[in-house]
Amino acid sequence: MLARALALLATAALALAAGPPDPCYEDGRPRRCIPDFVNAAFGAPVAASSACGRRGPERLCDPPGDLPPDAACRVCDAARSDRRHPPAHLTDLNNPPDVTCWRSAALPPATSDSPPDNVSLTLSLGKKYELTYVSLQFCPKAARPDSVAIYKSADYGATWQPFQFYSSQCRRVYGRPNRATVTTANEQEARCSDSHRPEGPGAGAGRLAFSTLEGRPSAANFDVSPVLQDWVTATDVRVVFNRLHMGEGAPGSQAAAGSQHYAVSDFAVGGRCKCNGHASRCVAGDGGQLACDCRHNTAGRDCERCKPFHFDRPWGRATARDANECKECNCNGHARRCRFNMELYKLSGRASGGVCLKCRHYTAGRHCHYCREGYYRDPTKPITHKKACKPCDCHPVGASGKTCNQTSGQCPCKDGVTGTTCNRCAKGYQQSRSHIAPCIRIPRVVTAVQAMEAVDAEPGRAADQCGRCRAGARTLNLNKFCSRDYVIMGRVVEREAAAAAGGGWVRLGLSVQAVYKRGPRSRLRRGPAPLYVRAADLACKCPKIKINKSYLILGVEKEGASTGLPGLTVGERTLLLEWRDDWHRRIRRLQRRAVNCH
Repeated sequence: MLARALALLATAALALAAGPPDPCYEDGRPRRCIPDFVNAAFGAPVAASSACGRRGPERLCDPPGDLPPDAACRVCDAARSDRRHPPAHLTDLNNPPDVTCWRSAALPPATSDSPPDNVSLTLSLGKKYELTYVSLQFCPKAARPDSVAIYKSADYGATWQPFQFYSSQCRRVYGRPNRATVTTANEQEARCSDSHRPEGPGAGAGRLAFSTLEGRPSAANFDVSPVLQDWVTATDVRVVFNRLHMGEGAPGSQAAAGSQHYAVSDFAVGGRCKCNGHASRCVAGDGGQLACDCRHNTAGRDCERCKPFHFDRPWGRATARDANECKECNCNGHARRCRFNMELYKLSGRASGGVCLKCRHYTAGRHCHYCREGYYRDPTKPITHKKACKPCDCHPVGASGKTCNQTSGQCPCKDGVTGTTCNRCAKGYQQSRSHIAPCIRIPRVVTAVQAMEAVDAEPGRAADQCGRCRAGARTLNLNKFCSRDYVIMGRVVEREAAAAAGGGWVRLGLSVQAVYKRGPRSRLRRGPAPLYVRAADLACKCPKIKINKSYLILGVEKEGASTGLPGLTVGERTLLLEWRDDWHRRIRRLQRRAVNCH
């Protein structure tokens, strides 16, 4: 039992040390939270356009009632503490047994054609609040105003918007109908009402209370109604008294001189500090300004935006369904700033819209998730590591560029060059002094036995097999066109596996696509035709023939006739050139000039 008691005490001590739970989170998950409901006007200064006694002592009287007129009168003198009625009495502690009142200066007698001067009370809340009501408690026995206008400002007094009107003559005084119905189309429109009217001028103290959401159709769906959220938002409240309540008979006939004045004992504004569902309290910040203690990765005096680097989803007001917590951008530790992109957010199914800015550590991409040009991933390190990207380090001579494969780091090597960074010659190549071709093929050394075998296989061929191809085998001119019996363009479509004519020749499938010149005994035409090439020439790539490539063939009929092969042959004087798109026009010019051939 003792051990159990000690365990409970230890748990309680830990709970006290951890402090009270954060109402903005439940079991580690974010949820909507709001500050406490308060009287935002309590203790706040009120700017009154009129206050009695400022210009010296003056006698004020309440409307006549059961008492003699002189018994309901008093002297107001701002120089004496016991006879002051300052605006500070509007927002102090409202104690019914000991009522403190603000009283305006005496107003001149009013007539139906000339109402008394307007008097205004302006309350600055110091921050945005979402207001539920505005209430005025009038002093006992004091005359209550007949026409009152309430305004609000959401930009610290820069602009004002009508909030509510009260009058026994709404149409005449404010140009609005009495108790008009509010629809969803005009929910931000101020109404006028005569519901504040007392039974008579001496009916005693009364209260004027304005509910900001009463009669508004979307009030039940306030969380999803930006119109109403904006409607109840205010930083300042102003009350304007436009005229006193007038009794029957001639104005002022039953009241002592100086009885016309306004008197209010309590000015209350009920609401919550506006934090958009992302804070449970407001605290005084730098300079004494009131600001929300923001949660859910939000920032601003009203938690109206996401804090830096938390732009992976758009900011939103917290609701009962979704706290709309701002999410941190995923930059794999390589960026300190990001921005939000709505198009990417929609394309991701509203999952992610953050774009990282100025990726560091040689990374790139929306999430800094791959290496930038000139670098490649180190497979031994995660992408979140500061050295996850390594420089390509391509050899300045052996590589044909500075960009390597981002996965393997392989640089693009020139012909005959090998290695990850292209820093050595491949097998069968040797280093040269050229920066253009740093590695050249090693000349083949032919032994005496190989030379004899070559002579037996192909009489007349030199012993230096696979030497350099003929220099003129890649050009086309009028002399070559004239000195050949036929000129055709064809596409090599296949190659037989077995050699023909005793192994000395290889048969290729050729599709003749154009005939530019025919010999006297030639029957060349478009379509399929066999093409024979020496096996040794193919092995040495003289000529270099590829399947599904088109070639220009210039040949001599005698070479084909001497071999006895049933088709075209590539002999010593045959030119086989890889087809170029601009050759068709050039060959047409050669055809026109061929009349000058000898």
